[in-house]
Amino acid sequence: MQWKSNLDIWLTQLPEDDPLLSQLMQIQNENLLEEKFYKELEFGTGGMRGIMGPGTNRLNIYTVRKVALGLAKYILNTEIKVSQRSIVVGYDSRHQSKEFALEVAKTVGSFGVKAYLFKELSPTPVLSFAVRNLETSMGVMITASHNPSQYNGLKVFGEDGAQLTSKAADQVLDHIKNAGSDLVLDVADEKKLLHDGMLAYIGEEVTDAYIEALQNIQYQGNLATRDLPIVFTALHGTATIPIRKAFDSYSFTNVYHVPEQELPDPNFSTVQSPNPEAAAAFELAIQCAKKYHAELILATDPDADRLGVALRNEVGEYSLLTGNQIGVLILHYMLEQKLRHGELPRNGVVIKTIATTEMTRAIGAKFDIKIVDVLIGFKYIAEKILEFEQTDEYTFLFGFEESHGYLIEDFVRDKDAVQTALYLAEMAAMYKSQGTTIYQVLQEIYKEFGYYRETTTSVILEGKDGADQINNILEFFRNNPPEQIHLSTVVKIEDYVTKKEIDVVTGREIEMEMVLPTSNVLKYYLDDGSWIVIRPSGTEPKCKFYFAVKAENELIAIEKLKGLENFVLHYVQSNISTSVCYSEI
Repeated sequence: MQWKSNLDIWLTQLPEDDPLLSQLMQIQNENLLEEKFYKELEFGTGGMRGIMGPGTNRLNIYTVRKVALGLAKYILNTEIKVSQRSIVVGYDSRHQSKEFALEVAKTVGSFGVKAYLFKELSPTPVLSFAVRNLETSMGVMITASHNPSQYNGLKVFGEDGAQLTSKAADQVLDHIKNAGSDLVLDVADEKKLLHDGMLAYIGEEVTDAYIEALQNIQYQGNLATRDLPIVFTALHGTATIPIRKAFDSYSFTNVYHVPEQELPDPNFSTVQSPNPEAAAAFELAIQCAKKYHAELILATDPDADRLGVALRNEVGEYSLLTGNQIGVLILHYMLEQKLRHGELPRNGVVIKTIATTEMTRAIGAKFDIKIVDVLIGFKYIAEKILEFEQTDEYTFLFGFEESHGYLIEDFVRDKDAVQTALYLAEMAAMYKSQGTTIYQVLQEIYKEFGYYRETTTSVILEGKDGADQINNILEFFRNNPPEQIHLSTVVKIEDYVTKKEIDVVTGREIEMEMVLPTSNVLKYYLDDGSWIVIRPSGTEPKCKFYFAVKAENELIAIEKLKGLENFVLHYVQSNISTSVCYSEI
């Protein structure tokens, strides 16, 4: 069997003093060994992410070097617009992140590609900014975003500062596949690379340039209400220093950092998961907010590309916002402010994913702003930004996805929690100066546009068998689509594999109007305006279900949403053989 051949190669070729060899020798469970070696850890459009440890299906210095080789070969064999063939490498607070970052730099350096390496850990949006600021060919961020502490990964960016396009990722993958064994790749010496000018360490100068760029997003430069109390937590990640600098530059005077979570910690020891989408991650922040009577709580994930928000409500408790609620609040405020200041372009565009709230479209219609849908994943938003930049068809205003990813100004080309945190703080200060709060404004938005509600549930299926089960779920829904979901009738299905739109009532199939890449995604539209999206996660062992409804009041919306969710999950359990664990995110 292939996995045994891969295991034998590692056992015979690993250096005797390599700690990965000693870890491998201690494993007696054959199923675990098969899981570690049955395939190579996959490189896709978002880069690579996996559990750390020995094995071809694990993240370690050898799998990292192999990806770095693929990146170097891609840079050397691709026509570039920038002045030098180079790469900038950043890293977060996870185990081995700094070590993996240096391995990338040493590997590309051995092929004659210059590496700019951050001296200290830094957020993903700053890495994206650095690609453009330093005019490098590519960027690499060592991170696993909000995954548990045993994970790490490489997120790869092109010369525009956006995550790699599918075409570029395929070319990198070809180079990786042609690289041979993981274990025989040589890397250059760090000191020699520094001496030869092929490695340069970068630091505060890039972060400070990023902070300077942030000044472009503020509307209210003279607000006296910048003393409102705000609580921030970095959840043991990279955002503490950039957030301090950013809020200082905007003269916010009462920003309180959660002390237990302020410093980097690769174990994320105070939370079960460092995910700002999860309510549990806010426990310490809420305690801190009650102490200082804060109106706003902000939380970033370890690499500071996602932002979670909690607001003090009408009874003094703290309500966690969904990613969609954060997005519509930002959009509504942005369009109002741009209109007031005479800065709302006639060809303005907002870009969102197909799993993101349709309230966006209702708000856009009020301001006569175009809403464009893309596939799930922020790289598709960045692709559209570049397209519109080149064609001048539209002026980018805002991009967001329901999973707490937002971009306000496009000097970064990935989701940016630092930008967003600053924007929300200014929003809160502005509303306070008018005698209201963000929470109250959200209620007014619902009254004006309708009670849209959304939720996401994941079926967790780990390992080799889990990957097969996830595919089985998608294929079952594709081949056996339900006619009724809860109390509503399915009227239309969009299949992003076949690119077909199916009218369930007439049975007619037509080509989808949206020109989007092929993706294993299904979207069901119901006769009451609700919709459901099903897809495998691109970064975690999950099958994700997105549910959305609209109703005449909040209680009915909540009931409809729960009914859809319960029906679909029961449908999965009843019709598909899975050993599942459910989570809300």
